[in-house]
Amino acid sequence: MPAITLKPADLRRLEKLAASAGRSAETMLPFVLRDGFEYCERTVKAANQGLDDITVHGTVSSDTVAAKARAVISRHARQAA
Repeated sequence: MPAITLKPADLRRLEKLAASAGRSAETMLPFVLRDGFEYCERTVKAANQGLDDITVHGTVSSDTVAAKARAVISRHARQAA
């Protein structure tokens, strides 16, 4: 891959993005080149918000979700009959 030179402001932005993602700037650079800063920043922000939500609220197993879905479907089926 040819050498890439970033403006100082873009380098700071890349380093900040990499820190937010828990990755190195070198690891993040291909994604930024492919998708752009704005997309990568939105994606990392959304992922971090999701991880924070899991930390605060925990998770629900797929078995629990499936059981609740079956119960809702069953309840509505009885009401429709």
